[in-house]
Amino acid sequence: MLAVTVKKQRGSFALDAEFELPTPGVVALFGRSGSGKTTLVNIIAGLLDADVGRVRLDESQLLDTERKIDVPPERRRIGYVFQDARMFPHLGVTANLRYGAKRAVGSPFVSFEDVTTLLDLGPLLARRIHQLSGGERQRVAIGRALLSQPRLLLLDEPLAGLDAARREEVLPYLETLRDRLAIPMVYVSHHFEEVLRLATHVVLMVSGVAVAQGGISEMSLHRQLRAIIGPDAIGAIVEGEVLGMNPVSGLTRMRVGRGELHVQAADLQPGAKLRVQILARDIIVATQAPQRLSVRNSLPGSIVEIASDDEESDLIAIDIGGTRIMARITKAATRELVLTVGLAVWALVKAVSLRGRSFSAPIHGE
Repeated sequence: MLAVTVKKQRGSFALDAEFELPTPGVVALFGRSGSGKTTLVNIIAGLLDADVGRVRLDESQLLDTERKIDVPPERRRIGYVFQDARMFPHLGVTANLRYGAKRAVGSPFVSFEDVTTLLDLGPLLARRIHQLSGGERQRVAIGRALLSQPRLLLLDEPLAGLDAARREEVLPYLETLRDRLAIPMVYVSHHFEEVLRLATHVVLMVSGVAVAQGGISEMSLHRQLRAIIGPDAIGAIVEGEVLGMNPVSGLTRMRVGRGELHVQAADLQPGAKLRVQILARDIIVATQAPQRLSVRNSLPGSIVEIASDDEESDLIAIDIGGTRIMARITKAATRELVLTVGLAVWALVKAVSLRGRSFSAPIHGE
């Protein structure tokens, strides 16, 4: 368990954050720039003092201002990956990595060979830092942090300085670390695509306050998160089990709630976990069982909430068997279809709009 309750005043900015989430997993601190995410991780790392508060990781109390406990940063066993890689420019890649290993405390859980394999650093070991791309530098920075054998890894917008191509280069390695290592991570970002791919839990930050927290599926439907990511990105994140591949269409079959989705995903074995974001704009709502349609995905469910989104649109929350998804339709359609809470409906989603992400970390609630 990572439990944080801290307050910090910095000029006119006030941080007031409290959350408690299970480990291992990836806790995403998500919010707009200036919402206090970096201030919060610096307090967790011990790089910044809290005015009042507590930080506990499992059974270790790292900070408790009331009891005057404040473990120095170097003894907290926390790895930190900054937005800028902060490599030693006068050292090569191997020496930078070895520096992390020299700072290790306690029994090692990951070896030099493991790290270089997981992050594909072998081809880089003989290089100098100035010979690396931005994405390669961040991979080395992550490797150096891991070799310090941390019990918690903090990543403060590690992809913010990279262009889209470099972000796509690094993200799969972060997914590998999440799935292969049982080390808890706190990941700071204001890009929801990164949160979607990596996080198991989300802490939503607004103007210095942790306004909500929970599993990624639950938080994907949160009203204040919708206000940050904008209408085009609104949708539910659903997690399910791979059933196999449809040999005709080449799409992966995935069990979700009481229904089945056909999604674009790499070859995965039956039983594997898969995560998909279903955008509200991509859902068509039907009040009768669909027949003879080209749409590949039809999910039966019932309406659990109808909320006004703007002057012309409603958001329709649909329970498809213990999992909620959301559709955006016009207010005229809501009236014409006589949609009401409790009504049985079918949610239709085009397969081309769905791309699955394999996911091996524990799903919230298991």
